[in-house]
Amino acid sequence: MRAVFADTFYWVALTNQKDSLNKEAISWKQSHRDHTIVTTDEIFIEFLTFYSSWGSRFRYSAAQYVRKTLQDPDVRAIPQTRESFLTGLDLYEARLDKGYSLTDCISMNVMKAEGLTDILTHDEHFNQEGFRTLFT
Repeated sequence: MRAVFADTFYWVALTNQKDSLNKEAISWKQSHRDHTIVTTDEIFIEFLTFYSSWGSRFRYSAAQYVRKTLQDPDVRAIPQTRESFLTGLDLYEARLDKGYSLTDCISMNVMKAEGLTDILTHDEHFNQEGFRTLFT
């Protein structure tokens, strides 16, 4: 089974019907059921933060979506650790000329460690590090 990394963008696009790439994200998911999706706890933190100001109904739905996704056998969420934080911080400091978030840096490190090249995002920062974004 082929693996691909999922950025916060992907989870938001899947769950937000008003997102301009909602239909494209849903289509990708339906046509790539043979893929394992790798993500991180930090990505889910960003996802929940995205919905944090949308009110109780959206907050509840977002929390339930994360819980359900964590149980999905085709999704592997890499746990947050002190080591992941510190290695992400190292990359963050090494790329002071870039606009990378700390979560991006942690994701890039996970992708390198897992041997992943493709990412479900449209974030050009990943292209700058040699990864292939699957959305434009």
